[in-house]
Amino acid sequence: MLKKIYTENAPAAIGPYSQAILCGNVVYTSGQIPIDPKTGAVVGSDITAQAEQVMKNLAEVLKAAGTDFSRAVKTTCFLADIADFAAFNEVYARYITSAPARSCVAVKDLPKGVLCEVEVVAEG
Repeated sequence: MLKKIYTENAPAAIGPYSQAILCGNVVYTSGQIPIDPKTGAVVGSDITAQAEQVMKNLAEVLKAAGTDFSRAVKTTCFLADIADFAAFNEVYARYITSAPARSCVAVKDLPKGVLCEVEVVAEG
């Protein structure tokens, strides 16, 4: 059984997708970018500020699904510039301490010109 997850405490989807889907006992989040859910504006101009907002958004989506970062099994992280890897990791490590499997790649572009995007698969 599939259940769409939605919370007003994270940005609404900007396309034909859900914030997350609960499939059985597994939550699959869509990628979150550093958007303030109240204003719709990009938060921050550097990787630290943007990564903070991304992780806050993900925490709210996971909470709405009845789970949290401690139950993450896999994350996928997208960076606009791989030179931001160390600074991004500092923020990421404050939120995700359970060391799930992870991929982290640099990509050519991200929506709205942001510097990072993260998606999570977690036990529900």
